[in-house]
Amino acid sequence: MKDLIDIHHPAEPILKQLFKKHFNEECTEISQLAISGSYRAYFRLSNENHSVIGTHSPDKKESDAFISFTKHFNSKGLAVPKLLETDLEYDCYIQEDLGDTALFTLLPKEGESFSIELIFLYKSILEELAKLQILGRIGLDWSVCYPRPAFDRQSMLWDLHYFKNYFLKLAKIPFDEQLLEDDFDSFIQFLLEAEDNFFLFRDFQSRNIIIKEEKPYFIDYQGGRKGALQYDVASLLFQAKGNIPHSIREELLTHYLDAAEKLMPIDRKQFMRYYYGFVLIRCLQALGTYGFRGLYERKEHFIVSIPYAIKNVAWLLENVQIPVEIPELRNCLKAMINSKQYAPFDKSKAEKSPLKIVISSFSYKKGLPEDNTEHGGGFVFD
Repeated sequence: MKDLIDIHHPAEPILKQLFKKHFNEECTEISQLAISGSYRAYFRLSNENHSVIGTHSPDKKESDAFISFTKHFNSKGLAVPKLLETDLEYDCYIQEDLGDTALFTLLPKEGESFSIELIFLYKSILEELAKLQILGRIGLDWSVCYPRPAFDRQSMLWDLHYFKNYFLKLAKIPFDEQLLEDDFDSFIQFLLEAEDNFFLFRDFQSRNIIIKEEKPYFIDYQGGRKGALQYDVASLLFQAKGNIPHSIREELLTHYLDAAEKLMPIDRKQFMRYYYGFVLIRCLQALGTYGFRGLYERKEHFIVSIPYAIKNVAWLLENVQIPVEIPELRNCLKAMINSKQYAPFDKSKAEKSPLKIVISSFSYKKGLPEDNTEHGGGFVFD
């Protein structure tokens, strides 16, 4: 998270009080941090000796979930920031400042390969994830989970309707409403067969993983709930702009299962039976988010993620046979894949394009720019 210019916010005095309460020192600088897909307000508070992250959430139940989870995970030594002080009346809290190096900033740019160092980092992240999911569930107060206590039928249906209403409809992909709802029901029934007695992070992706001194830490797990192991692994390995090559995905998945197996017995055949189903529902949830935040709210970095998410779905349809009949949903996904309307947002294609655009400023007194193209020089605007 990068600092912005100071912006006055009603929570700032409360957060400064929490800073002083914890360190017995005044906060001399406070700046609001960039907001992405959340309505929470984040701040960096500091003086010459200390730096912390302050949060204000407009949703009390969400704050209660984060605070309860964090206290529990801190008690088990799991990879989350230390919770320092809270003010439950105003839904404010301060936590350890882990810095600005999110995993997202370390991902290779288009055309670059995954380095050995990055693969090792992903492996350490997956080891910590397994601990959070398996050890973190023990003694956890599930009653604070919000908005649902588990990734259950209702949660899944919300995600699939999110995809339908904010992506399929906005993208004008045709479908039969009743047949699609029937497929949603079948798909959910299949996913609910998987073992689901674990902590499910819910939004386990590279922006919520901070690297400090070469160690991973997790943030923004306030939407956590009881669920299946497969979901969070799918979230990370199939994150749209993560763009992880499939061979590396397989290597990382095997490493995750090895790490989880050190903590409890794992039936790998059963795990894999449901794994790609959870990959698909996560991809659809992500497309719903990109539709709402990008197509509806017009936030660019969500729009440019759409082609990557579509590529993940295309790979799934071509390479995996999920053991449940969902013909109408498959038809929708094929129509989405074949649509060309998101091609202009695909930066990977743009970088490989032979098209080259040169923009030059000029003065009429000195004459038009020199034409080196041999086809007329393009357009001139006054």
